[in-house]
Amino acid sequence: MLTRTQLVLVLPILATRLAAQNPPRPAFDSFEVATIKPASPEDQKAARRYIRMQSAHAFQAKNYTVDGLIAAAYDLNPKMISGGPAWAENDRFELIAATPGDLRPTYDDQMRMLRKLLSDRLGLTFHREKKEFSIYELTLAPGGPKFQPTTAMPDEPNNVTSTVYPGENGTVEHIHLPARNVTMQQVASVLQRAILDRPVVDKTALTGRFDFDLDWAPDESQFGGTLPPGPSDTGRPGLFTALQQIGLHILATRGDVDTLVIDHLDRPSDN
Repeated sequence: MLTRTQLVLVLPILATRLAAQNPPRPAFDSFEVATIKPASPEDQKAARRYIRMQSAHAFQAKNYTVDGLIAAAYDLNPKMISGGPAWAENDRFELIAATPGDLRPTYDDQMRMLRKLLSDRLGLTFHREKKEFSIYELTLAPGGPKFQPTTAMPDEPNNVTSTVYPGENGTVEHIHLPARNVTMQQVASVLQRAILDRPVVDKTALTGRFDFDLDWAPDESQFGGTLPPGPSDTGRPGLFTALQQIGLHILATRGDVDTLVIDHLDRPSDN
């Protein structure tokens, strides 16, 4: 058994070893380098669109409008953005950026760096205005949630990236969303940012992080209308029914939300 004196001597050694194994996280204030270029005609035609880390240090936003990038960076539905030039809503771009340090940035880190890029490279300035919108409230369905607390470790990244499964003749067969290590606020955020056509407010009152799988057949109102129509019968439920099946409910209502009004925005350059 260690004596008190021996324990005091051993603890600094253990702390030093742990520090060596777990280097401090970078600030992730900005990307090291970033390239912005027009999206390829192939991506625009196929409606491929995503934001994700391609590796531990490679961030990519594919086939996004600048309004879409702003919506992602500030956790908004694109309809909550106004005042910008027409090209910001219509023209699509690809952003590839390198992240600093030795560790993979979290989603929040990525969005912080994206906000910095929008400010520095595109000169984005804006103000906020509260407006009444048609909104969705994410609530619990009768019977409560049918998913479990996450099995992920606390420091593991979350995943709310949708995968499009194509059908025949360029159609979309279904969407698969493998949600892992996510909060209900993050679920509401991805629904409003990328999938649904109006703001989504989390009213579930659920705390903690969860795992679940969501499969559905999309309709023309989802993903900004960028997906081609699907076959008439895919055997998959619609999104709202799929959410009901895991114990969540979408309620259509109206409410005040904070919107973003663009004051100034420069068109992206290639470097």
